[in-house]
Amino acid sequence: MAKDKDPEQLLSEALRAQAVQVSGPPATPGYGLLSGEDLGLAARVQTQALAEEPYEPEELPRQRLGGWAILLLAVVFGLACGAVVGLLTVL
Repeated sequence: MAKDKDPEQLLSEALRAQAVQVSGPPATPGYGLLSGEDLGLAARVQTQALAEEPYEPEELPRQRLGGWAILLLAVVFGLACGAVVGLLTVL
């Protein structure tokens, strides 16, 4: 009866075999996406990081939620939970 190989050992052997077969120019540093298609993502991020004009998001005025709106939300959520519990009780 043949002894099964350890999955970690199989993976390491497969990675070594793949590394031996790789030929071509050395890889540029990137984010190492599993698909292998970062398409210069690191260079674009670096370019945006060095931009002269930093991005500042537009601040929108905040509106306060009134007491009646909070009460209405509480009633709606209470009814929804009650309906779910009632349905589960019937089943």
